[in-house]
Amino acid sequence: MPRLVIVSNRVPVPKPGAKTQPGGLAVALKDALEGRSAIWFGWSGQTSREPGDEPAIVEANGVSYATVDLTEQELKLYYTGYSNGTLWPLLHYRMGLVEFRREEEEGYRAVNERFARVLAARLRPDDVIWVHDFHLFPLAGALRRLGLGNRIGFFLHVPFPPAPFFAALPRGEALLADIAQYDLVGMQTEEDAANLSGALAGAGLSTRVEAFPIGMDAEGFAKTAARAARSAEAKRLAESLNGRALLLGVDRLDYSKGLPNRFLGVDRLLRRFPEQRRNVTFLQVAPVSRGELQQYRSLRRELDELAGRINGQHAEVDWAPIRWITRASSRTSLSGYLRLAKVGLVTPLRDGMNLVAKEYVAAQDEKDPGVLVLSRFAGAAAELPGAVLVNPHDPDEIAEGLNDALSMPLEERQARWRENMALLKQNSAARWSKGFLAALGEDATPPGSGSRPHAEPASPAPGPLASCLPSSGG
Repeated sequence: MPRLVIVSNRVPVPKPGAKTQPGGLAVALKDALEGRSAIWFGWSGQTSREPGDEPAIVEANGVSYATVDLTEQELKLYYTGYSNGTLWPLLHYRMGLVEFRREEEEGYRAVNERFARVLAARLRPDDVIWVHDFHLFPLAGALRRLGLGNRIGFFLHVPFPPAPFFAALPRGEALLADIAQYDLVGMQTEEDAANLSGALAGAGLSTRVEAFPIGMDAEGFAKTAARAARSAEAKRLAESLNGRALLLGVDRLDYSKGLPNRFLGVDRLLRRFPEQRRNVTFLQVAPVSRGELQQYRSLRRELDELAGRINGQHAEVDWAPIRWITRASSRTSLSGYLRLAKVGLVTPLRDGMNLVAKEYVAAQDEKDPGVLVLSRFAGAAAELPGAVLVNPHDPDEIAEGLNDALSMPLEERQARWRENMALLKQNSAARWSKGFLAALGEDATPPGSGSRPHAEPASPAPGPLASCLPSSGG
């Protein structure tokens, strides 16, 4: 079996003795890494003065975790600037929030070139490389220019907009040429795959693009949630509800998650369905992310004001409808909260998949399951037919979905849950990773054969960051 090389922006390096839990990508790739030689390469999450090309290596469970630091300037241009200020809103259909600066795009490309040089020096001819997410669109092109003929796959965890929308991105053709360097590109949904294929075709490019919806270990998560619901922390939450139904949202603090409309949906629920007053409590857990960006600071202020206004209008001396937490909680604690919730409220304006929706279903007690109220624009909507689907742009429709969920008879709740859970078990994380790697292997030509043509990406103009990085070359 060839060695597997995972490349992602951040690397979940295990820390000896640490009790922190692995993130979503680490959990999803656990089965792919098990029982084989592997490297996981990317950014350390740290900054340093100089952009060194010698990675730090940590060995754990047969995997070599190799990381490099970024300089403050690289972090500003590659990560905060182009990745989060340009690509993130673009890919989530939020063109009005896109901020494009030529120097940030050049810095983004320069970091990808450096990653390619550092990685290429440590690759074997038969390594299979699997690159993850939009931070690393140009990586395959950079590796090809260094002469690598390895099989290289890419998975995009977020949505991809329609071709005319993507065409608004300055120098977007060069980014599409980068994507065409991959042997296989995996997307969350058929819609995303069609959008990317259309954008590539419009630029005269092509590569294999397919949908591989990411899954989860539903049975393992169910066991974790059942244990967590008996913890002191979960019992404290349950006791504080005083018998009221818990409506729960769990998201990063991000404008793609539709949180203002969600808060307004709870407000409409209380106004339009007075029988739900005092019978529900909405808890939104939304850890702050990318707090250095103005859009995220503005979002937090907006939500603070909304929560205060809605509570001020509806609260009574012994009850407030909204609880709003911006601190991070452990995955285990959240699994216990999910099990307690009578309604899981997951209403992103646009999402690649949204694993929280799947985790809510997996966490439920099969004897008395809650109901998932889900945005029709989340990738998970195609895989969870038992959810109550709503348009997240319409607070009144969210309120109606909440009322339907709260009023749903036990027999119907059980039937919806069984349908969803059966599909979760079928479409597991292991199936996702094995399916992608099998497709990548089946599509590959022998390493180094040079028989598969690759489009040549447009060369970026040298930018201010390029001068402070090591020159290209072996």
